[in-house]
Amino acid sequence: MHKHPNTRMLRWRPAAAALAATVAATAFLAVPSAQANEPSDPPAAQQMPAPTPGFPLPTDHSQKAYDPAADFTSKWTRADAKQIMAQSDSTVAPGKNSMSPDVTMPEIPEDFPAMNDDVWVWDTWSLTDENANQISYKGYDVIFSLVADRHAGYGFDQRHWNARIGYFFRKTNADPAKDKWNYGGHLFLDNTSIGNTEWSGSTRLMQGNQVNVFYTATTFHDVAERNAGGGGIAPDAAIAKALGNIHADKNGVTFDGFKHTKLLEPDGKLYQTKAQNPGFAFRDPYTFADPAHPGKTFMVFEGNTGGNRGAYECKAEDLGYKPGDANAENVNDVQSSGAYYQTANVGLAVADNKDLTKWHFLPPVLSANCVNDQTERPQIFIQNENGKNKYYLFTISHQFTYAAGMRGPDGVYGFVGNGVRSDYQPMNKSGLALGSPTDLNLPANNPSGNLSAQQNGRQFQAYSHYVQPGGLVQSFIDNVNGVRGGSLSPTVKINFRDGVSQVDRSFGKNGLGPFGYLPTNVHVGGNGLYK
Repeated sequence: MHKHPNTRMLRWRPAAAALAATVAATAFLAVPSAQANEPSDPPAAQQMPAPTPGFPLPTDHSQKAYDPAADFTSKWTRADAKQIMAQSDSTVAPGKNSMSPDVTMPEIPEDFPAMNDDVWVWDTWSLTDENANQISYKGYDVIFSLVADRHAGYGFDQRHWNARIGYFFRKTNADPAKDKWNYGGHLFLDNTSIGNTEWSGSTRLMQGNQVNVFYTATTFHDVAERNAGGGGIAPDAAIAKALGNIHADKNGVTFDGFKHTKLLEPDGKLYQTKAQNPGFAFRDPYTFADPAHPGKTFMVFEGNTGGNRGAYECKAEDLGYKPGDANAENVNDVQSSGAYYQTANVGLAVADNKDLTKWHFLPPVLSANCVNDQTERPQIFIQNENGKNKYYLFTISHQFTYAAGMRGPDGVYGFVGNGVRSDYQPMNKSGLALGSPTDLNLPANNPSGNLSAQQNGRQFQAYSHYVQPGGLVQSFIDNVNGVRGGSLSPTVKINFRDGVSQVDRSFGKNGLGPFGYLPTNVHVGGNGLYK
């Protein structure tokens, strides 16, 4: 495990230190199912926020677990999401942060370093095992990022339709505050992946030196036009995987031998298709093992509720208000506002074979109908709390993808239950676990659009958060007070337990750790045993 450069300010859990000292082994090490992830530290106050007068009460959620194949989808309701504003300060001066410090990411400095001078870097994930442990392979830490050429003539906001998966590595014993990540280049050879663009996913070390890269295969049919500022034809999208090999020697880390397989395309019933909505979402596969269902491999991904765009009708259960709540909205009013256009969900699939080449859909585990239109990069994070496994579903979303009448920041949203399929309780009663500093009293903005002069200049400082063992959270820099990013953010730490989260401001320097800090907690292949 990396030693933090400010060790006096970093509170490592004793269990984490012991694990780091004992896991240097040549064989694959699996964490016992009772402790599927290294638990995060608990927040100082483990109580949900109290109700706020003048706002509706949140929906009651039991956290009850259901069979993964059951026809039950938990709902992130408008009553839940209304708690974001209920817990926001309406009296702050314009442009300040209105959210609680407990859920606010510390401010990133404007003079942030470039991670790489040749490529922009955004969505990033680690080499992991099926339990979300982060793997040091033969003494190297390895991460994967979406990258795009900084010098190709298109702008930062055109990166999405030029995205490739790149990889970086550095020695596990490197100083994360001083030693830069080494860029290894594109993970896949040119013109070999399923689409012409590669979007986010996850990477798992399998037996021996094999890796499975699960990714979103997107195909844009108008890249040149888009790069020139036009275009707009919806891309094709599928979930795919590539099985290949990882190698490490004294010169670093390389990959080869990738064979690509298309796994899933949306069905139009559970998950919306391009024909139903050109703005559909079907991406970001994240696979994991569930201790409650040994031998099975599951996948969560971002989707939208099946059906033609605009055909969805908001329902009372989407609103989630308690009977007689004087602050509740009316279904007809919500429908009339156009909230039915927002139909995000978190999808679930299960593998049908050990090769992980065949999958079938299960019903979504979470829907945000009439609340939000994007639940990106979902993760399942299982941690032991009081002798019982609790399942945290983390996802990310934007302020500008909320439905009419809703408001929330760019950031991490979390939900906790007793199983993969649960009646998920939104963290902090609202769902918001960590957001960029934002004045929620002002209208929503877009990081690539005209920003309000009054709004907090760091409302889009970071995005695409990735929750790591121990509550460390990685993200990329998007827009810091008008300075565009394309590099990894400083890592922050959230302490969470019982569905309550709190930013740990004793971590690093005033809550900001090193830039691009993704420490490993399980070693495979030994340190420097290059075979």
